[in-house]
Amino acid sequence: MDFEDETGDENLKVLTFGCRLNAYESEVMLRKARDAGLQDLDGGAVLVNTCAVTGTAVKSAQTAIRRARRENPNARIIVSGCAAQTEAQTFGDMGEVDLVIGNEEKLHSQSYKALPDFGVNDTEKVRVNDIMAVTETAPHMVDCIGGQTRAFVQVQNGCDHRCTFCIIPYGRGNSRSAPMGSVVDQVKKLVDNGYLEVVLTGVDTTSYGADLPGRPTLGTLVQNTLKQVPELPRLRLSSIDSIEVDEPLMEAIVSETRFMPHLHLSLQHGDDMILKRMKRRHLRDHSIEFCNHIRDIRPDMVFGADMIAGFPTETDEMFASSISIIDECGLDFLHVFPFSPRPETPAAKMPQLDRGLIKQRASTLRTKGEEAFQKHLNSVSGIHSVLVEHGGLGRTPQFTTVQTGDLPQGQIVDMAISGHNGKHLIGEAIREQKIG
Repeated sequence: MDFEDETGDENLKVLTFGCRLNAYESEVMLRKARDAGLQDLDGGAVLVNTCAVTGTAVKSAQTAIRRARRENPNARIIVSGCAAQTEAQTFGDMGEVDLVIGNEEKLHSQSYKALPDFGVNDTEKVRVNDIMAVTETAPHMVDCIGGQTRAFVQVQNGCDHRCTFCIIPYGRGNSRSAPMGSVVDQVKKLVDNGYLEVVLTGVDTTSYGADLPGRPTLGTLVQNTLKQVPELPRLRLSSIDSIEVDEPLMEAIVSETRFMPHLHLSLQHGDDMILKRMKRRHLRDHSIEFCNHIRDIRPDMVFGADMIAGFPTETDEMFASSISIIDECGLDFLHVFPFSPRPETPAAKMPQLDRGLIKQRASTLRTKGEEAFQKHLNSVSGIHSVLVEHGGLGRTPQFTTVQTGDLPQGQIVDMAISGHNGKHLIGEAIREQKIG
C-alpha cells in the first residue's frame, strides 16, 4: 500500500513514500540518524525515504524535496529509498539535496555520521553501493509506525523474482532472510514492551528462509513465533504471494486463532495472458481456488489485494477479467496501481496503452474495490476484539478500522459493532482488557 507520511520532529524528520516496509525502515532511519547526532546540526536534517514503484512516486518525492528545502532552508537533506537506489544520479543532480545514500546504507548510523563533510564537493553527494552485493539482513526492531500500537519486524528483504513491470528487485536486491532465532527474540522484546500485535514484513515475505541453513519457511517462522511467544495476542503478515504459501502456514491459518484472519495478496491482475506477460507465477484459477479454500477452512478470513490497471496489451476483455476476479476471489480491500512503465523493465518495452485509458481503468477498478469494501462493512456485526490505535480508531482481527472514541490507546477491547459510516465500523465497548 502506498502513502506519503511525515514523522519525527522539527530538528530531525523523515518523509516517507511507498509501502509499509518503507515506513518501517523510516523509523530505523530516524533512530540511526539520531545516533549519529543529526538533530544537533545547525538547521537540523530532513530524511526522504523514496519509492520507485511508479513514475508518479518518484516525481512526488522530488516535489517533496523541493518543498522541504523551501521550508527548511538550513537543513541537511538526505535522500534514500528505492528510487534513490535505482535513480541515484537523478536525486544527486538536485541542488536541494545534500546526500544520496542507498537502501542498505540508510539502515546504518555510520552513513549519517559523515554527513557534515558532504556538500562541499558535489561528486561526494551520491553514496549508493551495489544492492545486489548485499547477502544478509537484520531484523531491526521497530516499536510502531506513526503512533500505531502494532509493532513491525522485518523478516525478509529483496526479491529473486523478475516480474516484467517491477523495478523493486533493483532497489532492494536479491532475497535475504533474517535468522529465525533473531526474529523470535525481537518479537519477545516487543511483547515485553507491551505490544499486543506484531506484523512480520518483507518485500517478498513468502520467500522467507530459502537462503538460510535448513531452508525454514514462512509457515515455520509463524508457528515458531506463536509457540515461543505465547504471550503475543495477535500476529499478522504484511502481504503474501499465494503461490508460495507452504503447508505449515496453512496449518497456522487453520489452527492458530492468534494468527489474524486477514491476508493481503500480491494478485496484480485477473487475466491469464496478462499474468503470463507480467511473468507472475500464478494464474487466475489458482487465486480463486486459494481464496475459496482459505475461506472454507477459516470462514472469518478476509482478503486484500494489489491490482494493476492498464498493463501493456490489456484489452477490454482482459480488463473485464480483472474486474470479475474481485467478486470471484471475494476480495474485501483493494489497492489499485495505474500501470507506470519503469526504466529498463521488460514491460516498459511492450506496446503501451494510452495514459488516459489507463487512468480510466484504474478509476473503474477503484470503484469496484470501493463496492467490495462497502459490502465488507455491511457484513460485519456482533462482537469483535479491537486493538485501539491512535486517532480514535482501532482495528478488528480482519484489519477493519473501528471508531473507538476516547478509549485508551494500546488496549484490546471487545466491541459490539452496530454499523458503519462508509469508512469505519461503529460500535460500543463492552469490556476492556489490557494485556502486557
